[in-house]
Amino acid sequence: MRILSGVKSSGRPHIGNYFGAIRQFIDLQTKGEGYYFVADLHALDQIRDAETMRELTLGVALDYIALGLDPEHCMLYVQSHVPEVSQLQWIIGSVTPLGQMLRAHAYKDAQAKGREVDFGLFAYPLLMAADILNVRANVVPVGKDQKQHLELTRDIAVKFNMTYCPDFDPQTGEGGVLNLPDPMILEEVAVVPGTDGQKMGKSDGNTIPLFGTDKVVKKAIMGIVTDSTPIEEPKDPDACNVYAILKLFLDETGQAEVRGRYTAGGTGYGDFKKLLLEKFHERFDAARAKREELLQNLDYVHDVLAKGAKSARQTGGEVLADVQAACGIR
Repeated sequence: MRILSGVKSSGRPHIGNYFGAIRQFIDLQTKGEGYYFVADLHALDQIRDAETMRELTLGVALDYIALGLDPEHCMLYVQSHVPEVSQLQWIIGSVTPLGQMLRAHAYKDAQAKGREVDFGLFAYPLLMAADILNVRANVVPVGKDQKQHLELTRDIAVKFNMTYCPDFDPQTGEGGVLNLPDPMILEEVAVVPGTDGQKMGKSDGNTIPLFGTDKVVKKAIMGIVTDSTPIEEPKDPDACNVYAILKLFLDETGQAEVRGRYTAGGTGYGDFKKLLLEKFHERFDAARAKREELLQNLDYVHDVLAKGAKSARQTGGEVLADVQAACGIR
């Protein structure tokens, strides 16, 4: 089993990234051949300052390793260090119908929010498909919101194979040069809410950063939007943004205990926010300390990234050669 996942380097990773994807591929890294990347090309539609891009890209690599990604068990690399991805993107784009791109939710969401849509944002799912197909990934751990992009990746692979590979069987996936990847989604944490109750996202300013300062983390958690129910009144945990995030840190027993405190009344939202802050530090303080250690040993981090890129380029070179041969440009 070959596993692939990535995090966009448009900002510092937050708990939504962790519970929605990073935790999954850390758990999976000993169960298959893992390829994990820092998606700096994806970030170009948002980050326009070169120094900021370099800082964020290295920062995500530090975060990955600090959270438990072990370079002895998987490959970690920077997306732009594997040029085969961009070449593959153009080729598979030549068989991708415009209608499929127009239906992609990243594009539609950006339009709905009034964002200026450039080609980078519009072509996001196409580049994502190239990331996946470049290493012949079988499994892609993603948040529920990314499932559509995985389906598009499969559609693109099928379309290319049916166009150029006479022996391809779309039922079995055999006989083509591009494989058909499957998503892996943990339904109960597939979409992590932000501090405003909407989906947590770097561009929406509603995140709880994994490696922010203590002051920044506390401010984010204490700023979670709640209603005005008085302290003494019972509260509905299922309608509370604080509980929606807090339950990710709790086992079933812990969730039941906290739910009981909600429905009994007598506890204010501020107390639940303090509990969330406590659980945050319990979960992430060891990783936060490790990241500080890695900052003092950047040569090690750069070596890890170079090794990962070499492996991804080797695999991607094989895929690209097969694709080029199939469509007649090699």
